[in-house]
Amino acid sequence: MKILLLGEYSRLHNSLKEGLDSLGHEVIIVGCGDKFKQFPVDYSIYAKICNSTKLGNFLYKGIRKTTTVDFEKIEKAIRFYFLIPKLSDFDHVQLINSDALETYPILSRLLYIKLFAKIKSRSLLVCGDEVPVIEYLLKNEMKYSILTSYFENKKLKKQFHFPLKYATSEYKKTFNWLKEHCQNIITSDLDYEIPMQKMGFNTKLIPNPINTDKIEYSPLKIDDKIIIFLGINKLSYHKKGITFFEKALAIIKEKYSKKVDIIITENIPYNEYISIYNKAHILLDQIYAYDQGYNALEAMTKGKVVFTGAETEFLKQYRLKENEVCINALPDVNDIVEKLSLLIENPDLILEISKNAKAFIEKDHHYKTIAITYLKTWEV
Repeated sequence: MKILLLGEYSRLHNSLKEGLDSLGHEVIIVGCGDKFKQFPVDYSIYAKICNSTKLGNFLYKGIRKTTTVDFEKIEKAIRFYFLIPKLSDFDHVQLINSDALETYPILSRLLYIKLFAKIKSRSLLVCGDEVPVIEYLLKNEMKYSILTSYFENKKLKKQFHFPLKYATSEYKKTFNWLKEHCQNIITSDLDYEIPMQKMGFNTKLIPNPINTDKIEYSPLKIDDKIIIFLGINKLSYHKKGITFFEKALAIIKEKYSKKVDIIITENIPYNEYISIYNKAHILLDQIYAYDQGYNALEAMTKGKVVFTGAETEFLKQYRLKENEVCINALPDVNDIVEKLSLLIENPDLILEISKNAKAFIEKDHHYKTIAITYLKTWEV
């Protein structure tokens, strides 16, 4: 079978491709690689002219500032348009989300129409911000969400441009068009499954695929200090509630200066990020979540103890005990400090959770098993 995966910004599609490849299928990824994360794709629609030359970048920023016209989005659309003739003989196409092409919604719709004329079997994946997800979160009915910081301080509206764009009419048109022209809508974790269900959608929850053969697991050893790692992406700083981690780490640093080493990075390429956190025992991922995202799952595969989303909905879904495979990170500095302190003072607990985390990934997120589930869902 020949499968087209459109869009990539978390490595989900790369891991799914690896699972499908192992089952004998031919898979092509088209996307931008998500800027500084630089995820691999087979055909890139990255805006090279706007970003890869000093002159292009200067002109792009100047035009965007004076006219609001985003030539980066236009360049991506043009690059995809010229790729379409190469994308005609696929059995199935899956979009990473409704903005898989990262261009203007009206251009997305025109390009999807041309693509869908060639590929009749289609799925829409919801594994990040999406129209119904943001519509539900804007109701502010959950105890917290990625929009909590926005609700608390509307001056942060500019920092929430990316999720809030899905509340605009043009992005709604694109999603609604895709809803009518895709046979499946799939969610990757409970942070998207819960809002989609609340908004009345019939979705299929398929856990994130993790390539446990490619990601090396090293049993944790605590010889001296416990290493705590926080990798910051400024674009998602407020969405993930990173400020709680920063405040908690300041307390931990003073409280356990002789027992811990704390490493903090900001906006570094994916491969560099991975190489730095490999030495860590504990990874701080995100606050405003109910389930684990891709970053947390990869760290758990390596045996790291991850502070992330692990709410009661997650525990029920996977039949787990509290803090069994990861630590539920709440928007409460004292709670984070208390949980970190417990681990620092009880290193054996770190080793126990590390082993549980690895076993959980093998059981519920193995990339080959997940690939089979996708194939059954696509029914091609």
